[in-house]
Amino acid sequence: MQTSSEIITWLLQGDPAIRWQTMRDLLGAPADEWQAEQQRTLDSGWGARFLSLQDADGKWGGGIYSPKWISTTYTLLTLCAFGIPRDCPAAQRGAKLVIDTLLGEQCGESFDRKLAGCDRCIVGMVLQIAVYFGIADARIDAIVDNLLQELMPDCGWNCRRHSRPKPHHSSFHTTLNVLEGLREYIERYASEADQSKRRAEVLLAEQNALELLLQHRLYKSDKTGEIIHPKFTLLSYPPRWHYDVLRGLDYFARVNAPRDERLQDAIDLLYSKRADDGRWRLEYSYKSKIFFTLETEGKPSRWNTLRALRILRWWEKDEA
Repeated sequence: MQTSSEIITWLLQGDPAIRWQTMRDLLGAPADEWQAEQQRTLDSGWGARFLSLQDADGKWGGGIYSPKWISTTYTLLTLCAFGIPRDCPAAQRGAKLVIDTLLGEQCGESFDRKLAGCDRCIVGMVLQIAVYFGIADARIDAIVDNLLQELMPDCGWNCRRHSRPKPHHSSFHTTLNVLEGLREYIERYASEADQSKRRAEVLLAEQNALELLLQHRLYKSDKTGEIIHPKFTLLSYPPRWHYDVLRGLDYFARVNAPRDERLQDAIDLLYSKRADDGRWRLEYSYKSKIFFTLETEGKPSRWNTLRALRILRWWEKDEA
């Protein structure tokens, strides 16, 4: 896709988290250049500001999962999205607190019990955070095995699986949170050189979950064709635990999925939301406690524009 130099310049005028991803994903800059910009997320801009807000005990906001959105879990998810360097000691300390507190410091009966009872959305978040920031012990494999065992019959996941009445359909919210954790695991600890049974099972689970999204054209009922929920069509950032079309499409682009005509409705929706100035706006913000505002609702959004352009570059790569 042809992107105007004006839009690229505007993106590069943004935060280091925006700049380094623009350099890598839209400009194809050499690795040493974008990695140098990525390093700047530690000492300037949003990344540095979040890191400066860490409590003396290693948490953020005084809690592990709550209060939303200032807790340790949600702050670290945001830092993952910013792409701060994985070896950041402050973030690594926070990541250890998340997995230790929510699940346990080592595998065993207590760990298994907490893992079995934990919300699948949160388990996906814990996996993403732990893997991104370098935790590599038996707990990671235990989490992955548990998520593979917890698949719903339609090949997704649902955080309300123990509710009554028991749900018979996966949640898009839960499924994306789990997928993002499993994708982090695949990219960090289960590379192509790893031919293990677990890696094959994770890749198959990912493929089947993406098929579930495709059956729904990412945001529509597979039975009626109606929009599942209006907020699925609103472009938000950060998404927190919520699913929307932009988040779903960004995942397909991340895994370099093959083009599928069932994505066309979502792609058309994305095109329709592009403003006359070539930018995408922040259409919705999930309300709760925050440390500070990244972008203003209703205004042009560098995050949404970057992600949209990344998606369209992937979608159009085979067009001649």
